[in-house]
Amino acid sequence: MAHLKRLTSPKSWNISKKEYKFATRPSPGPHSLQSSIPLNLVVKNLLGYASTTRESKKIITSGKIIVDGRARKEHTYPLGVMDIIELPDTKSAFILLLDELGKFKLHPIKHTKTKYCKIIDKTTLRKKKTQLNLSSSRNIIIAKDTYKVGDTVLLDLSTNNIKSHLKFEKDATAYITDGKYVGSTGKILDITKSSLSKDKITIKIGNHKYETLKDYAFIVDKEFEEYKKDERNEEH
Repeated sequence: MAHLKRLTSPKSWNISKKEYKFATRPSPGPHSLQSSIPLNLVVKNLLGYASTTRESKKIITSGKIIVDGRARKEHTYPLGVMDIIELPDTKSAFILLLDELGKFKLHPIKHTKTKYCKIIDKTTLRKKKTQLNLSSSRNIIIAKDTYKVGDTVLLDLSTNNIKSHLKFEKDATAYITDGKYVGSTGKILDITKSSLSKDKITIKIGNHKYETLKDYAFIVDKEFEEYKKDERNEEH
């Protein structure tokens, strides 16, 4: 089914619920329905490059939208948090994030060759090798396992090799992807493990301390923190 009723569309889509009856449904892919937005809506609502789906399809099918280093020609292609979008014709690039209302937004970036990927699971293979199961449905096989679920790797999109490893630990910087503090970035002060419920973290955002689920935290580095600062400066 290529369409979805707007009234039941994810809250992260910044679209009018009543202006039209249907919206484009994301196709099955690297992100679930609730955590993704179709390329068609990115082109129309976030980039503002088209006012109708017909115009949007014309742009997309021409191969002028690059997602994570590959041209995507399906207007239903699902995009999610941390995906990299390049527009060669305008020499511009963006990373897809969530704002503090939990709505998808694009933030301009300069570096497009690497991507933040969260380790969501690990699989043991033959010959003592390990497969890291990453966000965006990526998998990478490693010979030496020094990684933990919840860590982040900075992946080279051209080679699929890991460039750096960001550990989920105290004093790490985390970007919050869900819950009350979605869209915020802060420093992890404490990690609380529980056998009865989900693990939680205490995070310092600005001058305040908050508690949220560990699952909501996406570990990032100083570069991510810097352009989030740039974003706040632009807003003021």
